[in-house]
Amino acid sequence: MQENDTIIRPKGHHLTEIERGEIASLHLLGFSNRKIAHAVGVCPQTINNEIRRGTVRQVKKVNGKQYFSNDYYPDTAQLRYDTLRKQCHRPSKFNRVKQFLSYFVEQFKQGWSPDIIAGRSRVDGLFFKDEMVSTTTLYKYIDEQRLEIRNIDLTDKMNRSTKLHVSKKHKRLLGRSIEERPESVVLTLIERKSRFEIMRLIDGRDADSVDYAMEEIKHNYGHIINSITADNGPEFANLDSVMSGVSDVYFAHPYTSSERGTNEAHNRMIRRDLPKGLSLDSIAPDLVSSIESKLNDMPRKLLNYKTPRELFTSFCGV
Repeated sequence: MQENDTIIRPKGHHLTEIERGEIASLHLLGFSNRKIAHAVGVCPQTINNEIRRGTVRQVKKVNGKQYFSNDYYPDTAQLRYDTLRKQCHRPSKFNRVKQFLSYFVEQFKQGWSPDIIAGRSRVDGLFFKDEMVSTTTLYKYIDEQRLEIRNIDLTDKMNRSTKLHVSKKHKRLLGRSIEERPESVVLTLIERKSRFEIMRLIDGRDADSVDYAMEEIKHNYGHIINSITADNGPEFANLDSVMSGVSDVYFAHPYTSSERGTNEAHNRMIRRDLPKGLSLDSIAPDLVSSIESKLNDMPRKLLNYKTPRELFTSFCGV
């Protein structure tokens, strides 16, 4: 049985430095290109191209007479290959999209993420396709420090946890006492379809303060509220009676914030302007109102880059 010494290699892979060294050795021994191709595991045309790429014409003088030779050098072939690979990539668009990048930096300072800026620009037709770059390219420019924005400015990227979270069940859950809660708090409600945010600064995290705020919200939005889902905090103890005749009230299971994922995600965005540990006693209602407007006027990818206010107005006519 004839021995098959052909190397099995993946199709479509370019020659490596090691394979070029093997080609040089076999070529020096006088093997034909076809036999070399069989030994390396490529087609003969690949060897023909490779020999042509790495062949160098040399001249030697012996006793005043010139002798010419054509020899294959794997280092020369590798150098020419590397040079061509560098030239085959698409040229950078950086210098051609500077107007878009200026717009990107301006909007980023308003709290918009790179994806929101790129997506909304496409939806609104602010730039032609060749005048802007994708979200991935924006992140690449930031990583390469080609913009005045740095990775440390990307809140979600720097705060993203890479650790595997394991949920543990306890017979008894302990936490800080209710007496440790701050005097003033922000009450938030999210309309799930449009992600429209309603924020109110209230005097305390108690049932009376929540009831007072809900009466005002009920007066303004009661005709479009179908249901409310709240957590099991004592501040919502009277919510069912306050919303009686207006909407149904549901309560999430204790210690399961995942059941109110939309609200939790919005709370993280609010903390960019009102971080944990900040005393709200000195915060004016106007600041809370401006944060509310900022979030409601921020396009979202899940809304096809529309803003919550645009969709909320469209759905509810408010």
